[in-house]
Amino acid sequence: MSVIRLLFREIEYRKLNFALGLVSVIAAVALPVSILTMCDASNREITRLMRNLGFNLIIVPADTNMSDFWDRQYADKTMPEAYVTRLSQSRTLMIQHLVARLQQRVEWRGRKVLLTGALPEVPMRYGAQKSPMDMPIPKGEAYLGFELANSTGLKAGDALELTVNGRTRKYRIGRTLREQGSLDDIRILLHLHDAQDLLNMPGRVTDIQALSCYCKGADLSTLRASLAKEFPDTRVSELRTQYLVRAETRATIERYAAFLLPAVLVICAVWVGLLALSNVRDRRHEIGILRAMGVSSVKVAALFLGKAILLGLVGAAIGFPIGTWIALKWGPHVFPVTAGKFAAETQYLWWALLGAPLLCAIASYLPAMVAVTQDPAEVLREE
Repeated sequence: MSVIRLLFREIEYRKLNFALGLVSVIAAVALPVSILTMCDASNREITRLMRNLGFNLIIVPADTNMSDFWDRQYADKTMPEAYVTRLSQSRTLMIQHLVARLQQRVEWRGRKVLLTGALPEVPMRYGAQKSPMDMPIPKGEAYLGFELANSTGLKAGDALELTVNGRTRKYRIGRTLREQGSLDDIRILLHLHDAQDLLNMPGRVTDIQALSCYCKGADLSTLRASLAKEFPDTRVSELRTQYLVRAETRATIERYAAFLLPAVLVICAVWVGLLALSNVRDRRHEIGILRAMGVSSVKVAALFLGKAILLGLVGAAIGFPIGTWIALKWGPHVFPVTAGKFAAETQYLWWALLGAPLLCAIASYLPAMVAVTQDPAEVLREE
């Protein structure tokens, strides 16, 4: 009798054993597939949420007095606006989300406010394109910080007049900003070119904000070396708190996945192995008879390993859609910010079809060896 025929007769005769093994393999595939799909979503969610912390890099003219910079919150020197375009064309700088700004303290209605002109975000030319993280300010409009709007009663749609060094310009308030509990509450935001016109500083910026890439070679020392080589008259500083929050949050998620996935696979492999061992013990006398009838040890081993591989293939074919369904069903509730980006990750199907049979074969290897090493004479003597 061929191994394949023996295999299917074995499955037909011991349906419960095969069903229990199949359940374990389905779980071993479905859980990792759902977890990995969720992890992909969690990375997107964390990226989006951490991005809301703001930029973590700031590029300023090299001769900026950084003590004064941190005191004033803006540079006392300027650099060409064209630098932001040149930065975006770099192939070596591991940065993204470039926003050029021009900032000055000015008098407005008897108080000191921070006037900030911001250019709409300039994407990096090379590398993956990212959705903008900064809100573009239309020309002719002004965005008013919470404290300024709250104390003056101004609201969206009202007119705003600014006078700096004898130059007066009028703008429409496009929106008033939510309370931030920071310097942003006394900030007036304009389009960069409007601010340059008001301050009579055409083509100049005080700083360029950016976000570091989370990849190999994106550390601050490497970035500083690359920037010094391409833009020797600039320097970069890192807002360490934002960087650490992003990095530590990502590391926590990765450690969680690195622990959970192997734990699920080991538990399911042990389950499959114990079922196979139980099957060997239950069929001890049957195996002895087969061996006594001249069935080779290779065929006996192939019977158990073939069953394990078949379990793996069927379990992967069923477990992948179940795991995907779990992720697509519950994922959007867990990660609402990126809910619209949930999709079946088909690459995990190929990994499942390859990994599940291999896992089952490894788990069944020891029971198979137990089966082929039994002495048929000893087994039949017990009968």
